[in-house]
Amino acid sequence: MEEYKSKIKLFLDDEQQPIAELVPPVQFDLDTSKLTDGEHTLKLISKSPTGREGIRKIKFIVKNGPAISVEGLSDNGVVDGVIPLMINAYDKGNQKKFFIEGSETPQSIPSWLWILLVAFLGWAAFYTITNFSL
Repeated sequence: MEEYKSKIKLFLDDEQQPIAELVPPVQFDLDTSKLTDGEHTLKLISKSPTGREGIRKIKFIVKNGPAISVEGLSDNGVVDGVIPLMINAYDKGNQKKFFIEGSETPQSIPSWLWILLVAFLGWAAFYTITNFSL
């Protein structure tokens, strides 16, 4: 009966050997943890019992490694002088346990929040002086 069914070969990137040969319908688990971070292409080639072929390419991006966060410098930014950078790298771990330490990127307090805080403290001081002076 199998000779009368279509077959699908799965190829990853430009590999000549397929990573799997399947008879549809089937569910397949693609383990991306063994792939390097970056762009990849999954190519599926199906062959019908009559010898006709179909092809489909699916591009995807793997991001298994630790995420890298940089504060103080952005892509295509114009800079001058000494630039203080805050750099962090964190991993998602084994996904069965959550570790708080190192899982979040600390960030500096934005300047607009400092301005708002100084304005509020100035108003509070003014209010206190004008309404409670003896």
